[in-house]
Amino acid sequence: MDTTLIAAGINEIFYRFDYTILNILHELAVATKNSLTPFFTFISMTGDYGVGLILIGLIMILFRKTRKAGIAVLLGMALGAILTNIILKPLISRPRPYEDISSIYHTWWEYVGGRYYYGHAFPSGHTTAAMAMMSAIFLSFNKKYSFIGFLFVILMGVSRNYLMVHYPSDILGGILIGGFAGYAGVFSAKWIYIKAKGTRFEKKLS
Repeated sequence: MDTTLIAAGINEIFYRFDYTILNILHELAVATKNSLTPFFTFISMTGDYGVGLILIGLIMILFRKTRKAGIAVLLGMALGAILTNIILKPLISRPRPYEDISSIYHTWWEYVGGRYYYGHAFPSGHTTAAMAMMSAIFLSFNKKYSFIGFLFVILMGVSRNYLMVHYPSDILGGILIGGFAGYAGVFSAKWIYIKAKGTRFEKKLS
């Protein structure tokens, strides 16, 4: 299977880490007789094409108290999508775990339903979007409570690994990029509000 030097390097560096976690999740699927598969499939589907997460951002914009955070969420997710889907995935071109039909990952993927996803593996777009959204929310609201949102990021990452559509190292990449994108989204939203201050646009934002 064709792969880039970057992807080959990631595979080599993270091989034991990736295999260990995916093996544990496969054993979990077997031990629970696939009873957890519908749950993790649902979690994963909330991030398909970013539709569910984008909807949350749009709803936040409808309310004055959450409008700035909603803008930050959407900007962060947009930046995350650009970095992952447009720049890094094509550049690195890392195949998904199940694409090698001779590998054990392909067998594990079939066991949990064999759900196909188009595109390359590194970094995880689903995890990037979830992390961008939750980072923006965390930075925009009371951190005493908003940190709970990171549980969703963990669930998203685990779901992608459980379904064998990503390596754990793909998830780590998504967390790092999503965190950066979320911070940039918050910074950009503040900049927009500062620039809009005293203008008609400010009234629309408020």
